[in-house]
Amino acid sequence: MNNPFDLGDTESYLRWRKQKLASAPTSINGLIVEVRDPRALTPAEHAALAERVRRCNMAIYASPRHEADTDIPRLLGAQFGLTRLDANWLAGEDGVSEIRVFDNGTRQHYIPYTDRPIKWHTDGYYNPPQREIRAMVLHCVRNAASGGENQLMDHEMAYLLLRDENPQHIAALMQADVMTIPERVDENDGVRAAQSGPVFSLDANGNLHMRYTARTRSIVWKQDAATQTAVAALEHLLASDTPHIFRGRLEPGMGLLCNNVLHDRSAFSDNPAHPPRLLYRARYLDRIRS
Repeated sequence: MNNPFDLGDTESYLRWRKQKLASAPTSINGLIVEVRDPRALTPAEHAALAERVRRCNMAIYASPRHEADTDIPRLLGAQFGLTRLDANWLAGEDGVSEIRVFDNGTRQHYIPYTDRPIKWHTDGYYNPPQREIRAMVLHCVRNAASGGENQLMDHEMAYLLLRDENPQHIAALMQADVMTIPERVDENDGVRAAQSGPVFSLDANGNLHMRYTARTRSIVWKQDAATQTAVAALEHLLASDTPHIFRGRLEPGMGLLCNNVLHDRSAFSDNPAHPPRLLYRARYLDRIRS
């Protein structure tokens, strides 16, 4: 079966590459769709979001719904076939996480629940294979007084640019033991065994999945020369001014629907006189049905 992500299938790759570059958005504005209510999209709204996901694995909706309601990301996701939430131990009872600053308790020890910057990553890079995060909805209820911007990059575009530079980068990053998260003991989650796996992999349907973090602590990269060169190339790409990296900030009522694309977050500051920044994050074992 032809697959553009197979390094041995150059013909399929070149066809896919041509189409991918021709349909790629040129700015973050090309990702945005105005919707009335994310919980109940109209056919036209659904089609517009799905079309963007097909082109670049992500879309941003903008709505007038500013209430603190975890049904917003959950019901939005369900309309795209996202039903299997990764209900990790820091999520709420409904499987949706409140991403805000926690000054006490366990969450304060994890970067998403602080106001510190988060480096480039895909969500759940530390999960075992049976819990790979395929898709995500990130919904903004309140933004910060300053900061909290995101950079976004379609992981398929990262693959394309790296493969164009040197197909051996892809070969190295598809090794089954290229990136290892060491064993860790969590307060309530028990012992989390070491997880080794590829950066780029294919699911049962031939879709490209990416597992990555730019963190330098608690990450062990394979020490062969090809891996070190490929990792450096990826880091250079993510630090570049390529037009395929989109930059922006979610405002209240806005949300990101994506197939777990590469993303980061800048540091932010809340205004003590106003309610703090609050986003809802729903992470799924499903891929978006678009």
